[in-house]
Amino acid sequence: MIRALVVAAALSILAPAAIAQTAPTTPAAAPAPGQAEFEATAEAFGTKMEAMQQEMQAAVADAGADAARRTTSLDAIEARYQPEAEAFATAFEAFMNQQAGAAPATERAGMMAGLAQALPQLRAVPHLVRTQIEQAATAAPAP
Repeated sequence: MIRALVVAAALSILAPAAIAQTAPTTPAAAPAPGQAEFEATAEAFGTKMEAMQQEMQAAVADAGADAARRTTSLDAIEARYQPEAEAFATAFEAFMNQQAGAAPATERAGMMAGLAQALPQLRAVPHLVRTQIEQAATAAPAP
């Protein structure tokens, strides 16, 4: 589920101009250069974030009512996966810069504005997943 959300989020962040520019114009047209590679990178990132989510859920379950242990475990997991988010954001930035370079000048500003908004969000994915897991753990009734 996280994988699909990450891929969808990353691709939806593309400015409409970028989507139009990278979309094939005919059924036989090839995708934009780098698009297939970026989509594979996004899919791999989503898979890693799913693994992180599962690790975090297991850490919360293992910690039980020990909040200090839970925090320590989640800190370690988040720190271990943060470089993955940084690398994905970098890949996304490279892809968007490539697409913007090929886009008409009138579309570049919108693409770059979308990129500026997307990068912090992509870098924050491990923390956002952690926050969701912590909220779910505190909302769950005690066994």
